[in-house]
Amino acid sequence: MKISRIATALALAGLAAASLTACGNDDSAGGGNTVNWWTWDERQAASYQKCLPGFQQANPGITVKISQYAVEDYFTKLTAGFVSGSAPDAFQNSVPLLGAYAGQGQIRALDDLIAKSGYDLSVFDIGVDSWKYTDGKQYGIPLDWAAAAIYFNQDKVTEAGLTANDIATMTWNPDDGGSFDKVVARLTVDKKGVRGDQPGFDKKNVATYGIGSLAASDFNGQTSWNPFVSTLGWRLGDKPAWPTKLEYDNPDFIKTLEYVRGLGDRGLMPVFGQLTAAGGQQLGSGAVAMVQGGTWDATSITKIPGVKVGVAPTVQGPKGRSMISNSNANNIYVGTKNLDATWKWVTYMGSEACQSAAGVDATFLPSIAASLKVTVDTQAQQGLDISGFVNALNNGELYPAPPTANGQEVVDTIQPLFEAYFTGERNKDVFPEMAAKTREILAK
Repeated sequence: MKISRIATALALAGLAAASLTACGNDDSAGGGNTVNWWTWDERQAASYQKCLPGFQQANPGITVKISQYAVEDYFTKLTAGFVSGSAPDAFQNSVPLLGAYAGQGQIRALDDLIAKSGYDLSVFDIGVDSWKYTDGKQYGIPLDWAAAAIYFNQDKVTEAGLTANDIATMTWNPDDGGSFDKVVARLTVDKKGVRGDQPGFDKKNVATYGIGSLAASDFNGQTSWNPFVSTLGWRLGDKPAWPTKLEYDNPDFIKTLEYVRGLGDRGLMPVFGQLTAAGGQQLGSGAVAMVQGGTWDATSITKIPGVKVGVAPTVQGPKGRSMISNSNANNIYVGTKNLDATWKWVTYMGSEACQSAAGVDATFLPSIAASLKVTVDTQAQQGLDISGFVNALNNGELYPAPPTANGQEVVDTIQPLFEAYFTGERNKDVFPEMAAKTREILAK
């Protein structure tokens, strides 16, 4: 799931926590033989239902209740549960919130349970280290991972005289934009039918943009600018975990963001805030020829009625392909009254049996390689090729989103500065200021 939506929800949850008083909750952790598990994703909620028969066969007498809440409400409800002591036994969480929940003592360190049960974390191919807190302890059992991909309208590509391979092999650099820049210009068409690489192109009257906006205000740019700047060797934090600064003042970062904003100035992509519809809707309407979206979009965005949508990897830069990857995991509420039953459910969710059963829908990408292969093979049988996601994992193109301290304050501070830059209210002088502010926030 996209980190920016989660981080924004965290900010709202933080505001809500200040005014909450203890209250009851029908979905609270309540002892007995029922385990309450929460997720924000309705598609994953349905997929994980497929794990229940196997779990209940192996654990007769234990009932699991799966509840799903929209992300806008999810973290506020969790905060309310923490305050009232009625949070769910276990819940899906995202890396940016590890620092807040572990720091507040709301989630349980799992090391003793792992040792006692002999649970083997080596089954996971990605995500384990992302869930270690500053005390060195393990707080999460990985569920999935997410990164970015490029989705393109195959008819628009053909009309431009290009091929799917041209999209899949796009190169990029911050100086001239590489073949990516040429492809985007070719796919852009003004209202008189003139393409972005032809004389007379009218950048103020565009019918179809070559790519959806890569300008974003979220602090890590997961599905926007990050897969570009990361190909230069740039990383979000000055350390892989618990950074002391976010590297917004790095020259490569500044040069990349200047290139990205320039695409809007040239009329090759929508400027910041111009198109508010989701990427799939932009593709479906013909407003854009390509969008860079999340891996979680694959099964929905490729099923737009009347539109043939292809899937391609992100651009290859001077140091190859590279992008940030967020890992979701299961956390256990420190106040659960069902610890033994909850641990059985959480570890079953983190098994090849469950991950393979739930993963076939491709509503998430399993953190276990064998289960990921089942997902890819099943989708291939249904006509969707997502093998590029496996290649990204196997080729070492992913780097984990770093857990950070004071994530809410980082979001609240950085987002308006990004918006000011992409709307033209500020220029590149904003980036050293952003880096300095993150150093102050992360040091608290």
